[in-house]
Amino acid sequence: MKTTQKHDERMAKMTFSSVYPHYVTKVERKGRTKEELHQVIEWLTGFDEKKLNELIDEKVTFEKFFQNATLNTNAHLITGVICGYRVEEIENPLTQKVRYLDKLVDELAKGRKMEKILRVE
Repeated sequence: MKTTQKHDERMAKMTFSSVYPHYVTKVERKGRTKEELHQVIEWLTGFDEKKLNELIDEKVTFEKFFQNATLNTNAHLITGVICGYRVEEIENPLTQKVRYLDKLVDELAKGRKMEKILRVE
């Protein structure tokens, strides 16, 4: 799916620390925990809680956040629609990674089982 260049640039410049509190609120409001959120983020990016907190404190952009990440080899299994975009069809690699994260957070908030979210076979 085509995203606009302006949209992709906005995603790249957005800081992870500005979005992270919204992730926490979303999952906790639906009865999930911050620990589960961190587990999901670590699965996708390889960042443990210590590294995640460093990145939040540094106010890194999503561009830098994903440059430093080691994307899970099963990330391509993340499919579906998030924010009106089908994640597997997003052409810009960075925007796709951000939407992968959004999709995982959404699945967690919707009560999906952790093994399904983490694409355990």
